[in-house]
Amino acid sequence: MNSHSCAIGLEDKYSTFLLIVKLWGHFSIKRKKQFWMILILMFFTSLMEVISIGAVLPFLGALTAPDYVYSYPEIQPIIRFFQLSNPNQIILPLTIIFILAAFIAGTSRLILLYVLTKFSFAVGADISIDIYRKTLYQNYSKHISHNSVEVINGIITKTDTIINLIIIPILTFISSIALIIAIFFTIFMINAYVAFIVFSGFGAIYWTVGFYTKKALRGNSVCVAKNSTIMIKSLQEGLGGIRDVLINGSQEFFCKYYRDSDLLLRKAAGNNLFISASPRYVIEAIGIALISLTAYVMSTQEGGVISVIPVLGVLALGSQRAIPVLQQIYNTYTSVQGSYNSFLDVINLLNQSLPDHVTKKYKTIPFHKDIILNGVSFRHNNESNWVLSNVDLVIKKGSCTGFFGKTGSGKSTLVDIIMGLIPPVDGRLLVDGVSINEENSRGWQDHIAHVPQDIFLFDSTIEENIAFGVNKHEIDFERIKKAASQAQINDFIQGLPQQYKTVVGERGVRLSGGQKQRIGIARALYNKVDVLVFDEATSALDIKTEESVMKSINNLKKDITILMITHRLETLKKCDNVIELKDMKIIQNT
Repeated sequence: MNSHSCAIGLEDKYSTFLLIVKLWGHFSIKRKKQFWMILILMFFTSLMEVISIGAVLPFLGALTAPDYVYSYPEIQPIIRFFQLSNPNQIILPLTIIFILAAFIAGTSRLILLYVLTKFSFAVGADISIDIYRKTLYQNYSKHISHNSVEVINGIITKTDTIINLIIIPILTFISSIALIIAIFFTIFMINAYVAFIVFSGFGAIYWTVGFYTKKALRGNSVCVAKNSTIMIKSLQEGLGGIRDVLINGSQEFFCKYYRDSDLLLRKAAGNNLFISASPRYVIEAIGIALISLTAYVMSTQEGGVISVIPVLGVLALGSQRAIPVLQQIYNTYTSVQGSYNSFLDVINLLNQSLPDHVTKKYKTIPFHKDIILNGVSFRHNNESNWVLSNVDLVIKKGSCTGFFGKTGSGKSTLVDIIMGLIPPVDGRLLVDGVSINEENSRGWQDHIAHVPQDIFLFDSTIEENIAFGVNKHEIDFERIKKAASQAQINDFIQGLPQQYKTVVGERGVRLSGGQKQRIGIARALYNKVDVLVFDEATSALDIKTEESVMKSINNLKKDITILMITHRLETLKKCDNVIELKDMKIIQNT
């Protein structure tokens, strides 16, 4: 079990800005176009805010000094349009204009919020799908060297983090910057001195808080990223091994494992939330104080209180709009800093490269003669021991070759190399004289179906599990029945109330081990391939059923090349070749 402690003060691999640039690079052309359209909407929303705030000045001026407002040159078009004959009549039109401006500004903000939310979750879906797709296409060596929990956490939890704490805040940040500039510009045009004092004061406070909380936010981001993975791992291991957990009475062990990571994660997330939300209350108090002091100073000047009421109204409304906007800008900063490590993990998953056969057409490699292993050696890395050493082997097309040996003798590794799942460290795999490598392995794997010892069944019907990876409407039912008959499981399925429509449960929990393995064999036979690989595929069958299945398999030999891995030598008695592996080498080839 991993330690739950959280590292603090890690060196940044990338700057936050560079991570954002890398994320932008993964946006589709469609999303990029939508983003630019959103920027236009942000500009329009900011313009509406300017109008709504600017409309306060004549509105309050008309209430306090209608004669003065009536004489404004800018008001004359309104006077002529409404055919107003005295100053008091100006109040109603300006009231209507102010209300309309407020409604239009509010409506535009609501539309912007709706568009931003839809766009953010659409981008999140794109990211999640892209990570899953790229991960599935990674070669087998990468899959066996990485924990699937990390990938699952990246696809689900950390992608949600990117949506809620990166994409939405950044879009809100852009909108907020445009809005705060518009508000500042409006107040600046009315009173430059007041605008400068208020906004520089607010900005300085937020900058200071942000500067001194960056390290804590980054430390918390490490804790959140690490413990979210541990939580999923705990759930997967506890629920995945539920039979052993119940028998051993180890519920409290897994509960503690989950609880320790959950508490650390939520403490770190809570700290980030406090850091994010706390400055607003200080700013609001300071804002009230600044407006009060400004009102006092301006009231002592020429014109008295009456002359400053419209300016104070604009300042009050502008501050009321500006403080939440400044808080949103600061929230974006804390969200991005507090999610840095999750952000980095997602970018790393997105940066996984796809093999050439995904983006380019590939050709199936012809197989008419033989499979040759020439001096094949393999080990997992430079520090590990050799698993295979200088192995030579020839397998003729249409033959049945059996592999046996003790656990750890290299049987499965040898067959993984033959299937093109892992490349040899030394030596070559040749199919009809063509060297198989990572670039063309997909063209060789078109020939192969694999039946492992532990059959993976998903929670669906028997027919969908046999036609693994085939769309439901494309399933050939006659082929399914034929494959099931060859695998000696058709009679069992026909005896079920729903027959081939029977749901097998999660991981085939409603079937016995032997029934699952026969479905796995039927799955391989359904694919109409010419190379069948059985990796301990009959180990869960009783002797009578195994003999029946082996008889069906041996009847296919003239059309199909069969490779069988087993611990039971008697299972291989009808194979054309029997290979024994020991001490990294083939010691017997009969």
